[in-house]
Amino acid sequence: MSILEMKVPSPGESITEVEIATWLVKDGDYVEKDQPIAEVDSDKATLELPAEQSGVITLKAEEGDVVQVGQVVCLIDMDAAKPAGSAAPAAEAPKQEEAPKAAEPAKTEAPKPAPVAAQSYATGTPSPAAKKILDEKGIDASQVSGSGRDGRISKSDAELAAVPALGGNSLTATGSRSTTTTKLSVLRRKIAQRLVSVKNETAMLTTFNEVDMSEIFRLRKQYKEEFAQKHGVGLGFMSFFTKAVTRALQMYPDVNASIDGDFKVNYDFCDISIAVSGPKGLMVPVLRNAENMSFANVEGNIKDLAIKVRDGKITVDEMTGGTFTITNGGTFGSMMSTPIINPPQSAILGMHNIIQRPVAVDGQVVIRPMMYVAMSYDHRIIDGKESVGFLVAVKEGIDNPVEILLGGDERKGLGL
Repeated sequence: MSILEMKVPSPGESITEVEIATWLVKDGDYVEKDQPIAEVDSDKATLELPAEQSGVITLKAEEGDVVQVGQVVCLIDMDAAKPAGSAAPAAEAPKQEEAPKAAEPAKTEAPKPAPVAAQSYATGTPSPAAKKILDEKGIDASQVSGSGRDGRISKSDAELAAVPALGGNSLTATGSRSTTTTKLSVLRRKIAQRLVSVKNETAMLTTFNEVDMSEIFRLRKQYKEEFAQKHGVGLGFMSFFTKAVTRALQMYPDVNASIDGDFKVNYDFCDISIAVSGPKGLMVPVLRNAENMSFANVEGNIKDLAIKVRDGKITVDEMTGGTFTITNGGTFGSMMSTPIINPPQSAILGMHNIIQRPVAVDGQVVIRPMMYVAMSYDHRIIDGKESVGFLVAVKEGIDNPVEILLGGDERKGLGL
């Protein structure tokens, strides 16, 4: 018998353990080679675990188990024959023959449910601890449904019992009172830990400004079809903001830095993390050396990374090592927020929704598409002068993209 021991592969550097989030197959199932058999959570991403060979699978770990990289999580019997397609219907035939026999005893037992129905109401006796709690709440035991044996009211039943409303009868209340408890994924728990650590370990401040999107609207309207035809990708907002950010980072290098103990680390490259919402939560894939990318390169890379996030195929390496983050809450309707720094980075730019608002231009009130932008930064390494100057530099690039970002020639700057 040829048995393959499937071990947890390393999802990426520095990751030593993962959690079995979901088994996509059942114990004893026949699996094909490369078929996804499980989803595993690391502290950076959720990844699929494919079958290494075809055969009958035996699971060696439960959902929710934390397993070490290299640990055996299942066995695959490679000698097992693939079930015939007609096997399933044949197996169901005996059940149809036995169904009438199973129904006959039910007729003789039909009168028995009466005691059960009585137990569903609160006629049980409270335990001493439950009685004390009910007395303190002023609730009669007859108004509480007991979940214990023979309808006995437990301490937890008493703790969950609601105090009757004034002038009303609690027995007439309607509506669900159920709750659902689910374990947070490793990724979500890690995100929570990191966000709390940022609030506790950094001197985070946020500065705000507003940008006029009029010129970007004009450029997109004028060139979107030609741009898409030549480059195979749409001309979106993110390329303009990414180019404005990389320019500002080169003007204010301390914003493109991080703290390592007693040292400041400055980067001569701009690896921009782009926050993308996916089915497993917020992911931050990275554009490497974004300062050297064209508008088409930025748009194409963002599109590819967003598809990987959506399909659950993003790798840990593609989300590691950014020097600055851009997040766009405006896609969900956010007007203003204070984004939280993505450690070990020292700053993050938050984009928001675009609203047609009256603004003063050359002494005249005009209607323009305006957006509030926010920059959160670590005051330990970035002073107010640098943070405000950086955000003003971003504003300059967005307000006047032709001169600032496209070098004065909009067609050439867009690669047309």
